[in-house]
This record gives sequence, structure tokens and C-alpha cells, in this order.
Amino acid sequence: MVEFSEKFAFSKIFTSKLVRAVDRSLRMVQKRIICGDPCFELSTEKDVSILWIVSIGECMRVVWLPFFLVCFMSFSGCVPRQEHEVVVYCSTDREYATPILNAFERIDGGASVAGQFDVESSKTLGLVTRLFQEREKTRCDLFWSGEVLHTIRLQRAGLLKQRNWKLPKDWPTGFAASDGSWVGLGARARVLLVNRTKTIDKSLWPKSVLELADPRWKNQCAMAKPLYGTTATHMAVLAHHGLGKSFEAKKFDEWLISVRDNAVILSGNKQVAQAVASGEIAWGLTDTDDAQVEIANGHPVSIVMPDQGEDDGGALLIPGTVAVLRSGPHPIAANALADYLSSQKTESRLTMGNAAQFALWPGSDKSIGSMTQEMKKMDVDFERVADGWETLFQKLQTVFP
Repeated sequence: MVEFSEKFAFSKIFTSKLVRAVDRSLRMVQKRIICGDPCFELSTEKDVSILWIVSIGECMRVVWLPFFLVCFMSFSGCVPRQEHEVVVYCSTDREYATPILNAFERIDGGASVAGQFDVESSKTLGLVTRLFQEREKTRCDLFWSGEVLHTIRLQRAGLLKQRNWKLPKDWPTGFAASDGSWVGLGARARVLLVNRTKTIDKSLWPKSVLELADPRWKNQCAMAKPLYGTTATHMAVLAHHGLGKSFEAKKFDEWLISVRDNAVILSGNKQVAQAVASGEIAWGLTDTDDAQVEIANGHPVSIVMPDQGEDDGGALLIPGTVAVLRSGPHPIAANALADYLSSQKTESRLTMGNAAQFALWPGSDKSIGSMTQEMKKMDVDFERVADGWETLFQKLQTVFP
């Protein structure tokens, strides 16, 4: 917007000066003819030609010059033009994102959405790597992520546009960028999914994420490979914050190695939920949306909110995020889509449907604020968590090659 304003201001000054200069020249010629200037004395042979020149000049001044200047401003990019396409890189699950993007296309003025989705095995990391590779010639206009950690990496690299999001004053703390470069869109909880037929006695069900390293569950519990998606974010939070009084951050490295040796490591959260549902394992760490799919499919599984004890840190809620690329090719359409996605109406489609997300908008059904008494949640500063990601990622690659 700043760039456009500067262009427009320059063109407005330039065109104003040009019009005044032409106007003064034409009026001077007219005046000298009327006043009998010898240099402009009209003979019978010259009368018609000079009057024609003055008439054509007057016509250009009144009609054609403004038309020429409008065309000049349009081609120079100083007049905003409607954009008919917006390119979206999306790591939110396709089955949830596609209907929402299609709905945007149907609204008045909605641009056509060209979506590039991730694959389950690499999740957000693959798209983020692509954005870094394209930083000199950005193809993407808007990034819609299923998590927050890698969005903050883009923020730190200066690839995201700082903007004023249309949010209420009581927006939950920590779920929007401190510089306005991204905003949260719904949140998924990290949960334990338990197969009831594998562990019939409910009192024996796992209660904490930390039990992934408990020998009594060896090869009977599972976690997604923690290099991607929400599992990577979860590991970053544990490495930075710990997990309440029961688990200090300095114990993370030792615990991580124990998890590698004790748990089954699968390619993604969906695969973890499916393995629990099929009875291959007794329980696993996954997201609420993947857990809810298996419940809806009629499998004998139940969700356990982890770490709810007095000394525990609580369940981790990880927001999806929306961000506009700073140098995207379609900034007008990108801003329109960003406002559409971050609206309360759009978020309600994620919270009320099978996506099984919690709302960030205050006053919504299933909002984070309304769930406080039902669920203890972790208080996380995601931007601080992201500070240590590069070092942690190298460590994770070593432990989980």
C-alpha cells in the first residue's frame, strides 16, 4: 500500500505540472494572436492553418491529454486493477481447506484460487522450503499453514507482509504475530488417542505425553516423525518450555532419545491415528482432527487430553496461521483472501466441522476462552520457541534420521 501511494503521489504531481504547462502554452499563443503580436499576425494564407493548430491544441488540452495521462498512469501501475487470481500455498489438510477456498471464489469480486498443497510426509516444511527458494521471485501470494513454527521462520526472514488484521481487542494472547505478519486461524490440540480394546481398564490409560518414553509402553505407543508439522512444533515447545513442574526443559534431550528407543515412529499424525484405530498399537500422540476422523469412522478409540494434573503443563494448542507474502504477485487479491480466511465466519467452518478445531475468535462456540474450565492448556510464546528451531532441527535429524 505504501508503494502504491508513493507511485500515485508522483504521478499526480507529474500530470498536474504537465497539464498546467500545456495550458499556459496554448493560452499564450491565443493571447498573442488576439493582441496582434506581429509574430502571430494572420495572413490570408496562414489564417486557417494557425487556427486549426490552436483548435487541435485546445482539443488535446481539454479531452485527449487527460485521456493520455489516465492511460499512462494505468500502464505504470499507479491505478489499482482488479486481480483475477491468487496463489495459495497451503499445508492445512486439503479436505478442509478446499471448500473454504472454493467459497471465496464464489463471492463478489473473489479471485480464482490457485492452490499448492503439501504432502503428508513433509507437511509444512516442504512448502516453507519452496518459499525460501523462491524469495527472489515470489510466486505465492498467501501462505495458509496448519501450524505456526515455520510461519514464524518466514516472518523472521522478512518474507511476510506486515498488515492490520481485522481482529477484536480481546484476541487471545500469543495467537497473532507481534509485528502483524501473521494471524492464527483455529487451533488443534495435541492429544493422546487410545484404543479401548487394547487397554480396557481406563485407569491404565496414558495421561501424559511423557509416557512415550515409558518402558511399559515399548512398541505399543506411537508418534509422528518430529521433523515436520505439529509434531515438530510440539517438540520445539517441550525443548523450550518443558512441561510444567513435572518436566524441565533441560531434561528434553534425554527424554527424546528414550522416545526414539521406546515408541513406534510413523510418517505423520494421520498414520498414528490410523495405527491406533486398527489396533496395531495401544495409543499414540496426534492432533484432534486426525483423532476425530477415526472416532467418526466408528473405531473403538477415545481422546485423552494430556498433562492435566496439578503439576503438569497442560495440553498444547497449536494454531493454524494465515500470512500474506510481502512480494507476492497479486497483493490486492491476497489481502482480500487474508481478510476472508481470518474472519470469524471462516473459522467457524473449521471448528464446527470434522476439522475438530478450537476457535480463537472470542465468543465463538468451542473458543479457547470458553474451554479454560474444561481443559488445562499450555501458555506458550511461539515466537520465542522459534528462536531455537535451527539448532533443535539439527538435533532432531540426528536422533530421527
